[in-house]
Amino acid sequence: MPTYQDISRHTSNVILDPEISAEIWAKAIDQSAFMQLANRITIPGSGVKVQTITGEPTANWVDETNAKPVGFHTFGNKTITPYKLAVIEPFSDEFRRDKAALYAECVRRLPGAIAKKFDSTIMSSSAPGSGFDVLGTGVASIGIGGSDVYGAFVDIDAAISSADGIMNAIALSPQGKSIVLGAVDNNGRPLFTAGVGSNTVGNILGSSVAVAKGVYVSGTPAVVGVAGDFSGVRWGMVEGIKMAISDQATLTYTDSNSQSVTLNLWQRNMFAVKVECEVSFAVMDKNQLRLITNAVATTTTTGA
Repeated sequence: MPTYQDISRHTSNVILDPEISAEIWAKAIDQSAFMQLANRITIPGSGVKVQTITGEPTANWVDETNAKPVGFHTFGNKTITPYKLAVIEPFSDEFRRDKAALYAECVRRLPGAIAKKFDSTIMSSSAPGSGFDVLGTGVASIGIGGSDVYGAFVDIDAAISSADGIMNAIALSPQGKSIVLGAVDNNGRPLFTAGVGSNTVGNILGSSVAVAKGVYVSGTPAVVGVAGDFSGVRWGMVEGIKMAISDQATLTYTDSNSQSVTLNLWQRNMFAVKVECEVSFAVMDKNQLRLITNAVATTTTTGA
C-alpha cells in the first residue's frame, strides 16, 4: 500500500531549514519551437476546416491584339482538430505556505511541460488523432553531421526550393545547435555565431532559428531539427492555456515504483495545480519541410 512518503517523494529534496536563499536554481523552462516559428490560428473546440490554395494561375506574354491567356487557381481544404494537453501537480498546504517562492516557480514552470510535449509529438510519427499533423512520417531528411555543415544547409535550402518553397525557419534541438556552432571555415573561424543565445543561433541562410529540447528525436541517425517553408505551417489553440487549483479532487497516478496511487487532496491537506490547453498542428505541404539529422549528408524519406 503506497504511503504518504511515496506520495511526497517528488518534494523529498526540498530544503527544510528556516533560513535559505531566496534564489532558486533550476533548469531553463522549455519553450515550443513550433509555437515560436509557425503562424498561430485560433480554432474552435470542434475543429475547423481551412480552405487552401494549392496552385496559382500563370501569366504569359502576348502579342498585340492576340487573345490573353486564361489561368485558374486550384483549391483544397484541410481539417485541423485540437487535442487536449494537460498536467497536474499536487502540493501540500505547508509547501505553499513555507516555500512560497519555490511553489510559485514550480507553478510558473508547468506550462513548459506542455510546450515540450507539443514539440515532441509533432516530431514523432504518432499523432493524438486525425486532423493533427506530425513530421515523423512523410518528411524527407538531410544530415548535417559531416564536415560541410554549411553545404548541408544549402542542400536543405535547395530541396525546399525544388518543392516550390522558401526556407524561412529552422527548429533545432540543443544537439543540433551544437553541430551548427561547431561548423567552421577553412581558417577555423565559426560560420554561425551572430545572435547566439540559449534559444537561438541567429539566422541560418536568412532563416529564423528557434532552439527547443522537444525537437530532438533519438535514433541512428538522430533527428536534431526541422527546416522549411513555415508560411504553410500553422498551430492552433482553443482559448489559451488554462490553469486551475483544487483541494477537493482525488488524483490517481502511477508512482516511481509502478504502483497505482490514489490521492485524496482534502483528506491530506493538499491541493493540486492543473495546466491544460487544446492545441493542433497543421502542415500544408510536407514536401516543403526537411528533417535535419546528425548523419553525414544524405537524403531519405521517413514514411508515407
